[in-house]
Amino acid sequence: MANTELRFDSPTFSRRIKGMLGVDFYRLFHTPMFYIFIAIAAIIPAMVSAMTMMPDQNGNTMEPLYSNVWQIIAASKPLYVIESIADYANMNMVFIFGGIMVSIFIGHDYKSGYVKQLFTTHAKKQDYMLSKTIVCAFAMACMCVTYLIGGVLGGVLAGYSLEVNVGSLILAILGKMVMSLGWASLYTFLNVIFRKYFGVSIASSFFFGTGILIIGVAAVVENLALPTWFLNGFLYGSSVNACLVSNVGTFITCMVVSLVWAVVYNLLGTRLLSTCDVY
Repeated sequence: MANTELRFDSPTFSRRIKGMLGVDFYRLFHTPMFYIFIAIAAIIPAMVSAMTMMPDQNGNTMEPLYSNVWQIIAASKPLYVIESIADYANMNMVFIFGGIMVSIFIGHDYKSGYVKQLFTTHAKKQDYMLSKTIVCAFAMACMCVTYLIGGVLGGVLAGYSLEVNVGSLILAILGKMVMSLGWASLYTFLNVIFRKYFGVSIASSFFFGTGILIIGVAAVVENLALPTWFLNGFLYGSSVNACLVSNVGTFITCMVVSLVWAVVYNLLGTRLLSTCDVY
């Protein structure tokens, strides 16, 4: 079990992780995939805004999904059970197609033989998990930024209101960006599990990114008139909780949950890599 723990007391840890991060960031910045997903993150919210203003088959303008620009970024209130497509079409979508990007990024490690070469010369599995988590979290945080830009531009062009509580908006955006760390660790772990099955890894990332399991639990909880606060202890729950009525407590919850799940998934991934065939 000692081999699976994240040990930061090693005198060479900083040098090892710096080297791995350098390689991973180099690979990220020198692959078209990163820039394609950055563009997707900006285009999708703009398209959602524009499409709601297009005429239908009878020539009538479609009913807008939103009444406010910032609803494209975050829901007006925590909605664990989706009531309409508008509740789903916000920055949380980044964590869905961000998962696909992570699957492609990590999948290339195994397809190219990079992992075999890496673990032949670099035996620290924990460093691999940590480096991938940090780099993929950075990529998803960048996607959150471009989503914000695309969403605001699309909403303004669609004529939506700009009225908002600025403090709550900032906390909601920061909360979702912080959640990138937890989501990246989950997707890294899933791709380690399904490393030999690229299609399954993408499907699993998409499945968990949609939060279907939490939505199902929330539906049962709401039908039984039970409290929903405990759902915030999960990645999807905290991501939903970061909304336009967010406060400092919301942001702290997002930060703590993201860090806790990052540690858990990194430990589990390290354990898996250390006890099975990594190739």
